[in-house]
Amino acid sequence: MSDNTHKLSTKQMIDFVSNGFIRLDELVPEALCQEILEEVKNRKNKVIWAEKDESVYHAFDQTTILGKLLRLPRMQGTIESLVGANPRFDHFATHLTPAGTRKGTDLHQDAEYDRRPHAFDIQISIFPTDVTEAMGGTLFVPGTHFRRVYVGDIRRYQNVVGQVQTVCKAGTVVFWHHNLWHSARSNLSDLDRYMLKLRINPSVKQERLWDTTSDSDSPGLFDVLQKELPWQGNDGRMEIMQRIKLWRYLTGDESFDLKSWWTRVDADPFAPVASDCQSTV
Repeated sequence: MSDNTHKLSTKQMIDFVSNGFIRLDELVPEALCQEILEEVKNRKNKVIWAEKDESVYHAFDQTTILGKLLRLPRMQGTIESLVGANPRFDHFATHLTPAGTRKGTDLHQDAEYDRRPHAFDIQISIFPTDVTEAMGGTLFVPGTHFRRVYVGDIRRYQNVVGQVQTVCKAGTVVFWHHNLWHSARSNLSDLDRYMLKLRINPSVKQERLWDTTSDSDSPGLFDVLQKELPWQGNDGRMEIMQRIKLWRYLTGDESFDLKSWWTRVDADPFAPVASDCQSTV
């Protein structure tokens, strides 16, 4: 993957920065969905962790189901847009939630140990069958990837205003920031629910990896960065400032700002300059 044909657009990257995920419907062909389905049925709920530092494409060659998935053009283009062309394998898991399964409160964040200020892993959820609302597909709370908590400290929250539950057609894939709050839900249907999840790490600086040429000058492009979400309440402006910081990291443009939020805060005429700090050492 070297051209921009299947990479994310600037608008899609901004959506990812704002919401913490991007969803691509029916990305996986039906035949491959059937292979995934058999894989999940055979493995049931099993996790495989990386045993060494290696590329995800090396860990899963094109003869494996995951290898075939990773080499789908839109899958590969989206991965490259978010974490580079040759990301590191972290772990993958198969999820089977039998029909009639009732789950308790489960809202959580996966990686309390991960304190990188801006760099992020992505988690990829692949749904090989149709998922109805009754089947309880993975629930995400948009915009929560900037709110760091300790795994299940948020488990007591049954519902959050603005939460989005995955209801989709077979072959849909959700690419999400590793810190996004999420949960599995009860499967109240008479059909089993299947999902395959893969986590990968960037191996390059995540700067301008998407298609930066197609829509970078579109009117209203940054409107979504300034849109406050229902659960944010009085903290809406603080969340917008976090998005600006992440966009600066992804573009390498430390001067990027909206409505002068960071320009205003950084304007401290009494702050010591670098040379003053050095002279006191």
